[in-house]
Amino acid sequence: MNSFLAMGGYAAYVWPAYAVFFAVLAADFIAPALRRRRNLQTLRTRMTRQAARQDRVNRMPSTAD
Repeated sequence: MNSFLAMGGYAAYVWPAYAVFFAVLAADFIAPALRRRRNLQTLRTRMTRQAARQDRVNRMPSTAD
């Protein structure tokens, strides 16, 4: 097992490469979920602002009379 972990003397290069690979893989897996959460929050905020703006417009007295 020690010889496998030593990777024939290249362990100092191989294991960090594996670590970077798995870190990038994890980031690639997590990033879409975080982006989706941020997009949904932005959409909720916009819809709330739009509803408030529409409510203000509907409550204004009409000057067309």
